[in-house]
Amino acid sequence: MQILEFVLQVLLGITSLLLTLLILLHKGRGGGLSDMFGGGMSSSLGSSGLAERNLNRFTVVLALIWFVSIVALGLVTKFSGLV
Repeated sequence: MQILEFVLQVLLGITSLLLTLLILLHKGRGGGLSDMFGGGMSSSLGSSGLAERNLNRFTVVLALIWFVSIVALGLVTKFSGLV
């Protein structure tokens, strides 16, 4: 049970870092913090439509893996005391 918990913690750490990186790579939509740091002045030459769609897909898949790992780690932690 400790090996599973360790693997889930490592998976959670890696997905957290990658998810942060992927979210920061997204293009700002205007009016938010991205405009405050200069994101509103970027041109449309930075990314194509296909690259943006793939980035969205990767982010959603990684967010689902992150969520499942959190739930699984919570369940393992909860039921490890019962055994």
